[in-house]
Amino acid sequence: MLLTASALAELDGIHERLVIDHFESFVRTQDYPVGVATVVGKDSSFIYGLDPAPHKRTGKRSSFQEAKRKARTPQPTAGGYTGSMVRVLDSLLHFFPENRSIGLTTDGMRAYADALRQRRFLGRFDHRVYPNPTRGPKGAPRSAEAVRRDRAMCAVDTLHKLIRHSECHHRRETIAFGRRTNAILERLYLAAVWRNFVKKVTERSPRKVTPAMRVGLTTEPWTWKRVLACRLFPGRVLLPKSWIDLYVRAWITPGGPNSPHERVLAY
Repeated sequence: MLLTASALAELDGIHERLVIDHFESFVRTQDYPVGVATVVGKDSSFIYGLDPAPHKRTGKRSSFQEAKRKARTPQPTAGGYTGSMVRVLDSLLHFFPENRSIGLTTDGMRAYADALRQRRFLGRFDHRVYPNPTRGPKGAPRSAEAVRRDRAMCAVDTLHKLIRHSECHHRRETIAFGRRTNAILERLYLAAVWRNFVKKVTERSPRKVTPAMRVGLTTEPWTWKRVLACRLFPGRVLLPKSWIDLYVRAWITPGGPNSPHERVLAY
């Protein structure tokens, strides 16, 4: 997280549209679903930030499942998707206060539009919406709306597929699910560093170009030795409040110990 924040502080601005969508997972049990906002550069595939959005369980449930859900301690939602989007927008303005109009692309989720209507965001973002079209029968050709949506949201969709493929605790059917919201975000920030600095943008090209190279932060792919070469401290990086809450592990997941990051020599 601190490396990502340091990288954002080095950028002189955002020179591409950002694609934002929530990656769906759960912590401890399917009764505690959590979305993770992923902010990805449309042209570079660079990950600009992550933010959790715990929310209530949706979908059909049997009477047994519903009774079990009601018996559990509710998890704090912190505003759900709308609150998560607000934190994402605040973090973008924190790192890029001089950008007068940051281009955003999202799907048709209402929470995104609700967040952007807040007064402090008016005139600061150029928002384009590509709603998710209704799916046709299996095997049917995609509609023109679906093609436009997939082209606009390709960068974030690719990242979500990569996460599902690479991290077993985010697969659809798994027994390795995350136990804490804090832990999920810590691992995802590790994956973000891998994606931004170590991994090529695409394996289909022989050119070794990373997202960090595309935005002008580096001139070559990094090794893990270089990633871990320097110790970073939160007091030396100006972080948004939502990122500080993640760093100190302030997100509480019901049902067990939530160890904060408060070691004597941690900072």
